[in-house]
Amino acid sequence: MSGRRYKQSVSEWSFYGLGYVLLFIFGMLCVIPFYLILVSSFAEESSLIRNGFQLIPQQFSLRAYEMVFTNPGRIGRAYLNTIFVTAVGTAVSLLLNTLTGYVLSCRDFKWRNGFSFFFFFTTLFSGGLIPWYSLYTKVLHLRNTYLALILPMVFSVWNMIIAKNYMKSIPFEISESAKLDGAGELRIYAQLYMPLATPLLATLGLFSALGYWNDWYNSMLFSTKEEMQSLQYFLQDMLGTVQALKQLVAEGQFQAVETATLPSTGMRMAMTCVVTGPIIFLYPLVQRYFVKGLTIGAVKG
Repeated sequence: MSGRRYKQSVSEWSFYGLGYVLLFIFGMLCVIPFYLILVSSFAEESSLIRNGFQLIPQQFSLRAYEMVFTNPGRIGRAYLNTIFVTAVGTAVSLLLNTLTGYVLSCRDFKWRNGFSFFFFFTTLFSGGLIPWYSLYTKVLHLRNTYLALILPMVFSVWNMIIAKNYMKSIPFEISESAKLDGAGELRIYAQLYMPLATPLLATLGLFSALGYWNDWYNSMLFSTKEEMQSLQYFLQDMLGTVQALKQLVAEGQFQAVETATLPSTGMRMAMTCVVTGPIIFLYPLVQRYFVKGLTIGAVKG
């Protein structure tokens, strides 16, 4: 009996040991690219051109960050714009997606299949870019407003479908018993369904926040004033300016700066660090809700 227990213990330790080794290798494969980006942002441009990306930079330089923060007031304004749009847009997006998903998951809503088909149909066809742009600029007059940066991404059919399917997993008897006690639909949604949908809110909130934080396209279309630009578009515009200047130097039309001193590659790495730094802290906050979402419903009481 002890020999069998010993063999089982060795087998378990071997299995866990192999699992930890594989997880460590996989984790390193995920961490090393970020490390290379961080190190390369502090490397001299000429060193990157000559030696490529290295684990330890041979020539340390802050020129890329100096170029990124050339105008600290403007980049600070872009940061505030992006933070505001991300916070407000994520909150409104969660409200609309979960509220729609709740309504379409109710069994006693007789038109839920028709509305579900209507929402799904919009994922297959669209009106096109020109009518969409004309709607926001000519009809709604939202150019150079925060609403132009929030409304285009405030509702996602895919997020709504995820919310709808999650709401279906909640026993319908909960809402029925609440209605017998006199509770209305909004009260059932806010006080019964939302506390049970914490993993859903964390997941959809992360998706929406990443979408708003990484968005530059809407800022390019609807923001003509510098004070309304998002962080992503501001950095993209700055990088485009450096690349255009580098092209002029290469063509001999501008001789004031050497091509190798323009940190275009280093600026890409520095911009990546500047942009992904704040949003990456969301993952530890919502990770426990992902684990809870995987295990919810696994045990029946």
